[in-house]
Amino acid sequence: MIKLVIFDLDGTLLNTIEDLGNAVNYALSECGYPIVEMGRYNNLVGRGIMNLFRGALPENARDEQTVLKMKEHFLKYYTEHNKDCTRPYDGILPMLDMLKDNGVKLAVASNKYQKGTEDLINCFFGDYEFVSILGQREGFPIKPSPEIVNEVLKASKGISKEETVYIGDSNVDMETGINADVRTIGALWGFRTKEELAAYNPWHLSESPIELKEFLENNL
Repeated sequence: MIKLVIFDLDGTLLNTIEDLGNAVNYALSECGYPIVEMGRYNNLVGRGIMNLFRGALPENARDEQTVLKMKEHFLKYYTEHNKDCTRPYDGILPMLDMLKDNGVKLAVASNKYQKGTEDLINCFFGDYEFVSILGQREGFPIKPSPEIVNEVLKASKGISKEETVYIGDSNVDMETGINADVRTIGALWGFRTKEELAAYNPWHLSESPIELKEFLENNL
């Protein structure tokens, strides 16, 4: 039985890659470095923005001072442009409706910084109640640490790990579920490959939000 579904954000609920890539490329240009081809961002995102900056910068420019400058320029740009191209994936809203109608609790556990996570959830999913909306926060470990999932479980009083599913599109998400000892579902419509997700033996690999809706409905 499923009573709680925890979602990753980028690449799972929302296609954010273009806005993220544009913002990082803006920061790179402002710092005097070459921009990164958009296709590379699929493998750079998912481990928090500081690691995103390190991955986008040339190897000889990944010092802390440069990374902090990147953060300043990125946040300035992304705060204004984080909804230019970002949209929910087709089928996400009907899936959330089905879960809500069946009394399943919803939560978000992301490595996106907290303010950005809350902003996007409130904008695109403001009609849904989430027991927790958690992103990257100062002093808290990022995924694949299980701590973020454990926080969600504490807020979802009375729901066990056996009744919980974690859904994400990357190896980081699959590792998070394993570390937290909850079932995982790989979102194949996101930013990473089927091979990457399958390597972690998730409970299920889903080709689309519509297929995921049917799978979850059959396992409630």
